[in-house]
Amino acid sequence: MSPALSATFRSLRVRNYRLFASGQVVSLSGTWAQRVAQDWLVLDLSHNSGVALGITTGLQFLPVLLFGLYGGVLADRYDKRNLLVAAQAVMGVLALVLGLLVVTGNVQLWHVYVLAFLLGMASVVDTPVRQSFVVEMVGPDDLPNAVSLNSATFNTSRIIGPALAGLAISGVGTGPVFLLNAASYVAVIVGLCAMRTDELFGARRVARARGQLREGLSYVRSQPQLMVPIVLVFLVGTFGLNFQITLALVAKEVFHKGPDSYGLLTSMLALGSLLGALTTARRSTPPRQRTLIGAGVAFGLLEVLVGVTPSYPLMAALLVPTGAAVLIFTTTANSSVQLAAAPEMRGRVMALYVLVFLGGTPVGAPLIGALAEILGARSSLLIGGAVSALGCVLGGWYLARLRARAQAEPRVPVAP
Repeated sequence: MSPALSATFRSLRVRNYRLFASGQVVSLSGTWAQRVAQDWLVLDLSHNSGVALGITTGLQFLPVLLFGLYGGVLADRYDKRNLLVAAQAVMGVLALVLGLLVVTGNVQLWHVYVLAFLLGMASVVDTPVRQSFVVEMVGPDDLPNAVSLNSATFNTSRIIGPALAGLAISGVGTGPVFLLNAASYVAVIVGLCAMRTDELFGARRVARARGQLREGLSYVRSQPQLMVPIVLVFLVGTFGLNFQITLALVAKEVFHKGPDSYGLLTSMLALGSLLGALTTARRSTPPRQRTLIGAGVAFGLLEVLVGVTPSYPLMAALLVPTGAAVLIFTTTANSSVQLAAAPEMRGRVMALYVLVFLGGTPVGAPLIGALAEILGARSSLLIGGAVSALGCVLGGWYLARLRARAQAEPRVPVAP
């Protein structure tokens, strides 16, 4: 393997992470396939109701908003590997139940609603635990690389899963897709159970006590190196990452294209995200604040350019660097927050990170959609990009001011 490739994939030298990553490729592909099949099933059961589709998505995200921070408390309190095994098993059973309901012809719309909500409840535990478990597998030195490889896996699965789902739905229907996704969780569980616990970089677990959630929030507020990235992730996630709404509208209303052209735009964005993940994976130095700020500003400006581009081919081309910039921003934010957090606080910190990243969607999506409806499809890209770029500029100014203040403070001489 060449030195460049060796640096890019160096976390895979760790056996425990190798087991985890290989399981994730299978499981995440199944998860993306299930998302496509679930949307298709809802449209079939509701006679093409967009409201029903929105309710399903909302029910799946609602538990993260309501209980997401408690998942972080559990991550700091209990063994993360055991929690992941339990969460993955529950998610696999939910997929199996939905698949059996479909193939037996007994599925109803309310079944999908209930199972979507329960899947969201399992994600409340799974997501922050999975995020904070990465450093325990690879250690702090390889954490940025592992986070980048996780993003690469996620985006690869985002390309593979929907494509497989489309072929499967056309050939055999939605039911087998859910059953195959249920089987995919076995890969993750087997990998987790096969890990060598003596090779994990175990964090000190926190004893059960009152006020641990408030303690985590107070800790983040007191640490600017945590607070600034989390605030910026909220701004970019809420206002900038609106492509699921805007690309469909722009393709249809501005360029008068069909669903295949919309799919191409989504694929170009995913391709850029994959390239961005592999770029950050090659880094051998810890994440820097200037990288975080620079990538955030670049993403905002690129989104504005996407919003004003006069032609469909140019928009498709611009989405590649846009996807790369936002992936560099999010992976840098993720790894810098994990490294800056105290080990006994990491679960709660990452739960807050996930909450602001995912929880902004229910807030931002209706707002961005309303702006697109009132001011035109391009406006949401222009406003979202401008807010992202301006927020990152202000965040960079604030961090620079803190650095200057720290350097100006007189140092107390150490007694001989």
